[in-house]
Order: sequence, then C-alpha cells, then structure tokens
Amino acid sequence: MFKEYRKKLNLTQEALADKADLNTRTIQRIENEEEIPSLETLSKLVNALEIKDKDLIEYIKGFSKQK
Repeated sequence: MFKEYRKKLNLTQEALADKADLNTRTIQRIENEEEIPSLETLSKLVNALEIKDKDLIEYIKGFSKQK
C-alpha cells in the first residue's frame, strides 16, 4: 500500500523519508514487507502520504488475517 501511494505522489523513497521524518532504510523495509511499522511510524506515513481511512483500515485488517 505504501509504495503505491508514494508512487502516486511521484515521491522517491528518500523524498518520502524526508517528508515523514523517517530513515530511508525504514521506508525500504516497510515497502518490502520486511518490517511492520510502529504506530508512530504508521502515523507519519499516513500523514505524509495522505492515506485514505478505508485503505488504512484494510491494511490493518490484513494483520488479523495473517494469524
């Protein structure tokens, strides 16, 4: 989800990292599903990417399906 939103905004990973006040490597790990974002990181990404509520809810629901 994050990668799609980032690309829609024509942002590089580095530009998103700057906009969200995160490390570029963190963005890479999240986009590659190597890391689940903390609530703080998730909040920063949602704000920086202007993620829609319905998409965020679907993203979060995905974690309950993995159990």
